[in-house]
Amino acid sequence: MSDNRKVEAAWRYHEATKHSYVSIRTNPHFLDWSNRPLPFKIYPALEPMLLPREVRQTGVAALSAIAERVRAHINASPDLEAVAQLLYLSAGITRKRSYPGGELYFRAAACTGALYEVELYLVCGELENLQAGVYHFAPAEFGLRRLRAGDYRHVLLEASGGEPTIAAAPLTIICTCTYWRNAWKYQARAYRHFGWDNGTLLANLLAVATALGLPARVVCGFVDASVNRLLDIDAQREVAFSLVALGHVTALPAPSPEEISSLRFETVPLSQCEVDYPHMREMHAASSLDSAEEAEAWRGHTPLTDSAPPTGASTPPQLITLQPWSDKEVPRDSIEQVIQRRGSTRKFAHRPITLPQLSAMLDRATRGVAADFIDPPGAQLNRLYLIVHAVEGLAPGAYVFHRGSGMLECLKHGNFRADAGYLGLQQQLPADAAVDIFFLADLRPILQRFGNRGYRAVHLEAGILGGKLYLAAYAQRLGATGLTFFDDDVTRFFSPHAEGKSAIFLVALGHSARHKPT
Repeated sequence: MSDNRKVEAAWRYHEATKHSYVSIRTNPHFLDWSNRPLPFKIYPALEPMLLPREVRQTGVAALSAIAERVRAHINASPDLEAVAQLLYLSAGITRKRSYPGGELYFRAAACTGALYEVELYLVCGELENLQAGVYHFAPAEFGLRRLRAGDYRHVLLEASGGEPTIAAAPLTIICTCTYWRNAWKYQARAYRHFGWDNGTLLANLLAVATALGLPARVVCGFVDASVNRLLDIDAQREVAFSLVALGHVTALPAPSPEEISSLRFETVPLSQCEVDYPHMREMHAASSLDSAEEAEAWRGHTPLTDSAPPTGASTPPQLITLQPWSDKEVPRDSIEQVIQRRGSTRKFAHRPITLPQLSAMLDRATRGVAADFIDPPGAQLNRLYLIVHAVEGLAPGAYVFHRGSGMLECLKHGNFRADAGYLGLQQQLPADAAVDIFFLADLRPILQRFGNRGYRAVHLEAGILGGKLYLAAYAQRLGATGLTFFDDDVTRFFSPHAEGKSAIFLVALGHSARHKPT
């Protein structure tokens, strides 16, 4: 039995990293600002090739881009301008803010603590104005540093067990995660954040790919050591987490020109010292795949989680049908415009949103994720539970979303602002929002099907869906923010319906309030 099938590792990590009222108050951890990690990976000996900075305006509405996908077809290949667009709108610097100790750089996608532990690498064949090679994306310079020259796509094809979209992709983007950059603040729980933060980035990337007419698919089944070796990363500090196959061509990639040698490129240390949190590395090792056969067996056969509203009960369920915008009614702000103005709301106004606005966010964000762990298309690992505070046409209370029927089922009525604030780690944001959306999942069938690697997938999917909710909110001139939570208290609040499920992610939505100048 492979380590991935020994799912006690995922349960052990999950239990060890739960938040509770007691654990938060007895944790001696503090933020050492003098040891804050650099937000960028820097190869000092490699000059970056600067990318074109002009942002193309596709004219594709954000609410359409997050909900649709491009079917694979012949000769959908990005040029250098499209590559630049994909990188800028998923991981590029969109704004910066000065503070007494320096400057804080904000990226296109939301990230916990603005720590940006996700790095992007490109593996491509010959593209228009970009030679075949392996590249690292440098957000600070907005450029590419070439790590290897030549076409190495065949390495990814072998590592993924012959994944068809990798075979046909002229470009694959590899997302890695750096332990220390996020663990500096969040300690061992940072491995959950890998999925959230990689997911919000992928929500942007997938939407931009759709707007550019490029088929895209997330691939999580691959031999970890092979991909790490191709990038020549130190797997004690940085690990490959997901791949995204982009575009479609008819020719299969040629075999790699040579053996994968060590590059030994120097990188700038992230900070003076790094604190090791073994739970994260143990979880990653336990969820790693060791062979192409394991990677091939990983794909598809998703455990179904969405259930229809109960029928025949002694007390009929209270069901509310969503009222999403039609394609003609949706706000037309383009995906580029929405991503460039997106932020993370720091304060919510106590103003209601409308039921059509909430309906649009739920409908458009949950139409499916193109990923190798999602089959049939439209399946979903996470269930969405809501605490509604201020939605016109919807009574305050707790709800569960039945995606298949497009309905909300009321679990209990009441004003739960205080409860939401407590569940969200006693923060004011979830108490002030118009609605809080909690992602919960039954880990038992997910781990049974996918092994420990299913733990990666369920957090990654939650991050993607959460990122789409972000974009759907900002497309309607609303605000959003991602939050953490008291794990078991969330499950108890939504039980008995949520009994046996685990809290995975939380997104608060509503009208952003402007901060008063001090």
